Amino acid sequence: MLPIYVVNNYGQFNHLIQRMLRDMDIGVKMVPNTTPPEEIATGCRGVILGGGPTLDRAGNAPLYLSLGLPVLGICLGLHIIATTFGGTVRPGRSGGYGPIDVEITEHDDILAGYPPTLQVWASHADEVEVIPDGFARLARSSVCNNEAIADPGKHIYGLQWHPEVSHTVEGKRVYENFDRITREHGL
Repeated sequence: MLPIYVVNNYGQFNHLIQRMLRDMDIGVKMVPNTTPPEEIATGCRGVILGGGPTLDRAGNAPLYLSLGLPVLGICLGLHIIATTFGGTVRPGRSGGYGPIDVEITEHDDILAGYPPTLQVWASHADEVEVIPDGFARLARSSVCNNEAIADPGKHIYGLQWHPEVSHTVEGKRVYENFDRITREHGL
């Protein structure tokens, strides 16, 4: 079975995503965001767009969204998804990393099995202001109205928070759900 690619957008936690998947016995490979789209299209069964410092350093990551593969965006990965499909991102009001309680408003495929509220670890230096057309909001918090979004028909999901860090409660469930989505998509 093909691996899931973690796209390195120069974020400090991308290696933790790879390690979490590996520890869960999910085939995974980290690739730079400069990887040509045709290599992504033929080399994996799904893409995780990792975090990073700024949209200016997203490389080829926006191009991976048109390959027909399931995609999960984490933090900057969410911002890449939002801006690529016509949404907007703005500086957040609360800034750096820290704990936040998230209210799940729609238990979509990627958030299946979670309780109505969840404590997560997130950066809000930037956040999605306007969700793209065709996407639904899946979660919100007191500091960010769009903590998670999805276009389930395209199998594209984005989270503001970092499931891979130990401070996020039940973080591995997101990756279990994404693994299931990629397997079902490949059938």
